[in-house]
Amino acid sequence: MPLVTIDVIKDVFTAKQKRELIDRVTKAMLEVEGESMRPVTWVRIKEFEGGDWAIGGKALAASDVHALAAGRAA
Repeated sequence: MPLVTIDVIKDVFTAKQKRELIDRVTKAMLEVEGESMRPVTWVRIKEFEGGDWAIGGKALAASDVHALAAGRAA
């Protein structure tokens, strides 16, 4: 039973984007393991509060990720 966990900062992705992540990751897994594994292929998204996630010692918030996505420094 494959289980894929995607960790994200809360409020970075919309509900629609999270559904898209789940759909695409599921499809990628099934390309490797075969369609018969669909009923037992789990994909889950875990959200962490802003500030509970850091890179290089700098805590990140959703606004930092949105700035990075827009091409601005966080």
